[in-house]
Amino acid sequence: MGTPDFAVESLNALVEGGYKVVGVVTMPDKPMGRHQTELSQCAVKKYAVEHNLPVLQPEKLRDEEFLAALNAWDADLQIVVAFRMLPEVVWNMPPQGTFNLHAALLPQYRGAAPINWSIINGDTETGITTFFLDHDIDTGKVIQRVPVPILDTDNVEDVHDKLMVLGARLVTETVDNIIAGTITPIPQSELTTDEPLRPAPKIFKETCRIDWNQSTKKVYDFVRGLSPYPAAWTELVSEDGKHQVLKVYGATKEFATVSEAVGTLILEGKSTMKVALTDGYLHLTTIQLAGKKRMATEDFLRGFHAEGTLHVE
Repeated sequence: MGTPDFAVESLNALVEGGYKVVGVVTMPDKPMGRHQTELSQCAVKKYAVEHNLPVLQPEKLRDEEFLAALNAWDADLQIVVAFRMLPEVVWNMPPQGTFNLHAALLPQYRGAAPINWSIINGDTETGITTFFLDHDIDTGKVIQRVPVPILDTDNVEDVHDKLMVLGARLVTETVDNIIAGTITPIPQSELTTDEPLRPAPKIFKETCRIDWNQSTKKVYDFVRGLSPYPAAWTELVSEDGKHQVLKVYGATKEFATVSEAVGTLILEGKSTMKVALTDGYLHLTTIQLAGKKRMATEDFLRGFHAEGTLHVE
């Protein structure tokens, strides 16, 4: 059960590994196009169709027709990767249970956006976890965990791709261990440390607005923790008071003594655009002004003309 590319990697590992995949459950096709008359298939659906795998796409997971069809597959085990929360009638159906692949080291970062929040919080390590589903989201007994380093230059895409590949490997290892009967699931309460648990709630547009009154390191981590999607943003304010939304996809940090006011935007020639912070500067390297294409700062500055002082807020 899954929807995006992250789930396709695990599904492919199962198919290529010769496991008997009796069917795939994914989201319904989404209307697209100007008149919403065309339907767009998600990555998992496309893969399943290409490999002649049966597909179920329920609107509601408690729908009787869906439950009957799912039960008819007579699966021994269900695997969830990047899907929605399942009701007990679904996750409790197969005799071997249902396990989920989560993109964090549970019990840390329970929730919808673990990769984003681990980077935003400046963590140097994350990981992947397989765990059995339970009544509450992301709280079931842990089967296996694998730590993965986060480099200081990694953004969400970098970490996503690492976890996607390693996660697929962990899924097949977990299946093998369940078949062999060698697993010893561990309650998450036994894995807690002295560190407070950090949540990973869903990210909304307002979540992505940059607070320039934080330290250089915090703003830098915030930008890469939202890049390339959904992208951190700010408002570019000209001297005449005009506001324009500016998305920031890439940045580097410079620690320095700063004389300018926080939020001052400094342009140096046609190659540098940096923002003054409390303890340094954030150099903007990839940006997108409202109504324009995403581009490298150097390309943006070639066609950008501004008079007076600029700042962001």
